[in-house]
Amino acid sequence: MRAAVCRAFGASLVIEDVQLAPPNHGELRVRLAACAICQSDLHYLEGAWGGSLPAVFGHEAAGVVVEVGEGVKGVAEGDHVVVTLIRSCGSCSPCTHGEPALCDASFALDGRGPLTDADGGPIAQGLRTGAFAEEVVVHASQAVRIPRELPLDRAALLACGVITGFGAVVNTARVEPSASVVVIGTGGVGLNAVQGAVHAGAATIVAMDLADAKLETARAFGATHTVNPGSEDAVAAVLALTGGRGADYVIVTVGAPSAVEQGQLLLRRAGTMVIVGMPASGVLATIDPGALANDGQRILGSKMGSAQIQADIPKLVELYQGGRLKLDELVSARYPFSEINEAIAASSGGSAIRNVIVF
Repeated sequence: MRAAVCRAFGASLVIEDVQLAPPNHGELRVRLAACAICQSDLHYLEGAWGGSLPAVFGHEAAGVVVEVGEGVKGVAEGDHVVVTLIRSCGSCSPCTHGEPALCDASFALDGRGPLTDADGGPIAQGLRTGAFAEEVVVHASQAVRIPRELPLDRAALLACGVITGFGAVVNTARVEPSASVVVIGTGGVGLNAVQGAVHAGAATIVAMDLADAKLETARAFGATHTVNPGSEDAVAAVLALTGGRGADYVIVTVGAPSAVEQGQLLLRRAGTMVIVGMPASGVLATIDPGALANDGQRILGSKMGSAQIQADIPKLVELYQGGRLKLDELVSARYPFSEINEAIAASSGGSAIRNVIVF
C-alpha cells in the first residue's frame, strides 16, 4: 500500500510502500477515494501539537469498505462510508452523555497502530486515521455509511470541516432562530459555521476575516454582513449591527489567542462564545473574568462540532441532497495522490477552502 509518510516535522511527505495490518475485532479496512486537507493536518505536519514520527496524517476521508473484522455491525463490504477521527466505545461516561468525540476509552488501535514500514518498524496513525494513504484500518465507530450516489470527494468533507463548523453552531452553541452570530475566521470550518447559522435561522450572520476574498466567499455561503478587523473597528461594527448590544453568539474558528480575546469583546451580556480553533500547545489567551461574571457570558469549547456522527452525518447528507448545504463549493481543487506536496503547499497559503486528494 502507498502512503504519504512524514518523517520530520515541517518536511515534505514521501510516498512509499507501507504495510497495513488487517482489521481485528471491531475494525474495518476502507479503500479511500478521497481525503481532504484540513488545517489540523498542516498543524501536525509542522509539529504544533507534537506527536510521534514517522507518521501518516490525513483524517477527512471517504471510500469503500473492502474488509470487515469480527463483531462489526451495521457496515458491510462494499458500503460507501465517511471515515472520521472520532473513535468511540458507546459505553463510557462521555459516550452515554452524547459526547462520542470525547470518548475516554482505550482501543486496540491506540496501542498498536495498523501501519508499519517495510522493515516492520511502527508508523504512527495520525489523528487515529492515517488517511493520506490508499487504504486505512479504523475502528468501526469511525465510519458512517452514506448513499452510493453521494460523490466521495464531496462526502470526505463531512468527516471534519463540515461537522466541526456546522456542529459548533447547531450542537454546541444551539443557536436560536433570529439570533445574531459572529463567525471569526472564514476558512473551511468558518464557512460551515456560517452554513450552520443559516440552518439555525439566525437573522444576523457576521463573517469576520482579514482576507477580503474570504469574506466575499462567506457572503455566498449565507453571511449577511462581513467585517475585516484589519481595516475597520470590529467591535464598533458588530455593535452597530446588533443595536449596540453585541452578538448573541460568537464562534471562533481560528486558533489564534487574539481571536478569542476579541471574541469576548463582541458578545452581548449573557452571550455565548464557542471556541473551535485550537492554537499550538502552550499558547494562552487572556480574558476578563470580571466582565465574564458580571455580564453573565458563557465560553464553550467545541471538539468536532460536538457531533454524534452516526446521526449528524446522515442529516448533513440529507441537507446536501436537498440543496440546503453547500459541499461542491467547498472544494478549491483536486490533486492526484502523487501531487500531495503541491496540494499541501497550496493549502498552507490560506486561499484554498479545501484541497482534496483523490485516489
